[in-house]
Amino acid sequence: MPNKARKINFIFFIYWFLLTYIIAALVWWFISLAKQNEQMAAYQLNQLQPGTELSQVQAQQIQQLEKRKKAQYIGEGVTFFLLIIAGAAFVFRAVRRQLRQSMEQQHFLMALTHELKTPIAVTKLNLETLQKRKLEETQQQKLIQNTLQEANRLNTLCNNMLLSSQIEARGFSITNEEIDLSALVQECVNDFKTRFSQRTINSLIAADIYTEGDTLLLQMAVNNLIDNAIKYTPKETAITVTLEEQNHLITLQVKDEGKGIDDTEKKKIFQKFYRTGNAATKGARGTGLGLYLTRRIAEQHNANISVTDNHPSGSIFVITLHASVLKN
Repeated sequence: MPNKARKINFIFFIYWFLLTYIIAALVWWFISLAKQNEQMAAYQLNQLQPGTELSQVQAQQIQQLEKRKKAQYIGEGVTFFLLIIAGAAFVFRAVRRQLRQSMEQQHFLMALTHELKTPIAVTKLNLETLQKRKLEETQQQKLIQNTLQEANRLNTLCNNMLLSSQIEARGFSITNEEIDLSALVQECVNDFKTRFSQRTINSLIAADIYTEGDTLLLQMAVNNLIDNAIKYTPKETAITVTLEEQNHLITLQVKDEGKGIDDTEKKKIFQKFYRTGNAATKGARGTGLGLYLTRRIAEQHNANISVTDNHPSGSIFVITLHASVLKN
């Protein structure tokens, strides 16, 4: 990484050096042409015979020609200067964006490798333990449950990656159907309670709330929000999921009691591959796809997603959807 950083800094140094040289050369040529124009006009004026009416007319013509050429040089110089600056700014932003995407993808691959290796290693160890040792029923069930959790992690990761690739290729479309959102959210909460029995997950879900959309995508969005809360909050804190409807608007909230999110990062967290802090660290699992996909799913359902501060600490992720018009 240090060698790569040095190479990038060297490239940017060459870039700014060449840009400075081009601008300096443009200014030098402008000054040189302006002086040459003044000298040429002075020479032509000296060649005139003073005192005659013709010489006065010719002197005025020479002076007007000098002014036109000077205005021409200024106009062309400013035009070239603006074109150079615009092109330089475009190239700089494009290169910087490409480098940032490259770094984000590198961090994503590092996180993805960690995400894949961990459940595979745990699953392999659990299966080898079940194969080689005679365990009591409770121990066997505990290992099986742990293996199922890791399999669910792999399934969620694969689904997120598949959906992300389909979004990039514009190869996915949602199916609109009437959905019992209350039952869907409750099912997601119950699944996480089973998988993470040591965590406190509260739910305040109003009954008979319906919306229109894609069941699998909405289920993925809810799962991503709950999973995100579990990843980035201490085990001893509670997570609360609420669902309510008012004035034909449905509000889904996932509240946690973690450290919260800085105001400067509240919009960035919905970007692809973005993770708070250092994305290369292993302090919390994740690939930077969950919230990005949740935002895209919300957009596909004409819904809004936002994040606010929870008090005294933590974050509240909110999705606002439209209630189903088909609801009786």
